[in-house]
Amino acid sequence: MTRLVIGYAAMLEQFAPREALELSEYAERHGFSGTMASDHFQPWLPQQGEASFVWNVLAALGERTSGDIGPGVTTPSFRWHPAMVAQASATLAAMYPGRHWLGLGSGDAISEHVTGEYWPEAPGRINRMFEAIDIIKKLFTASAAGRDVRHEGKYFNLETTRLWTMPDEAPPIYVATSGPVTARRAGKSVDGIITTGLSYERLAQLLERFAQGARESGRDPDGLRKVLRLHLSWAETDEEAMANALHEWPNGALRGNLGDIRSPFDVKAMANVVRPEHFAGQLPVSADPDVHRVAIQRCLDLGFDQIYLHNVGRNQREWIQVFGRDVLPGLTR
Repeated sequence: MTRLVIGYAAMLEQFAPREALELSEYAERHGFSGTMASDHFQPWLPQQGEASFVWNVLAALGERTSGDIGPGVTTPSFRWHPAMVAQASATLAAMYPGRHWLGLGSGDAISEHVTGEYWPEAPGRINRMFEAIDIIKKLFTASAAGRDVRHEGKYFNLETTRLWTMPDEAPPIYVATSGPVTARRAGKSVDGIITTGLSYERLAQLLERFAQGARESGRDPDGLRKVLRLHLSWAETDEEAMANALHEWPNGALRGNLGDIRSPFDVKAMANVVRPEHFAGQLPVSADPDVHRVAIQRCLDLGFDQIYLHNVGRNQREWIQVFGRDVLPGLTR
């Protein structure tokens, strides 16, 4: 059985890189056991205000913390050729052995459209992602054995080459998804699944489809990672917690897919309709630490073993203190 990780979500959409590093280090001192750093070229909303380069931050996190580190998530397409993602990941894993995992997703237009390529529908993006994963796995395997590899596919080409810097053990690959079909494909091919949100019915369905795919590939799903990034809003009062959610993370209450939206200003216009009641079932908003503990524990009971917590407000240090003292010690699996 995999070990339990309750980590800190370093939201690079909200915090400048030095502040994100300081907060991640502070979280580790208060009992959080790993860091997920988000990969965005733009924030979701203008008021979030940041979008630093995730690989720089991850490298610095390796020096300043001691837990697991991973991008949550990066897209091996559009902005990046899969070979470049493989090189970045292999280098990080060589620098910090046993600590780095590679989280991959099919991408959102808000970050990936900046190169001006045609933006495909979701099925096309997902197929591109899985071909990219094939290239990355080939590079990891061949390079570890001291061999070259090449690839000629539908979406990507790779000339004969290898990664010259490789860790002793390649980093595990996790796939981010919110859909059951992709979850099943991930279960057949990678080391873990990443998702987000708080619809317990949907989360349970994703984990079941992931486990189904794992069993179909002859693997034990209990040995694979189930990763959740959980958004929440805690503050000293319920009113402040709700105000933080409405200002900083109204995108968390928007129904439907934001994957095709290209501008933070468009998301802001959409978020103008968000009201307090829209957060119900999307993210917990409360001043009571026990409300959040129950929500996190329920996700653990569903089968997640690696949960990264994101408090949507700017009150990060106060939240880290309270959760480190009153929430994390009570969580079990």
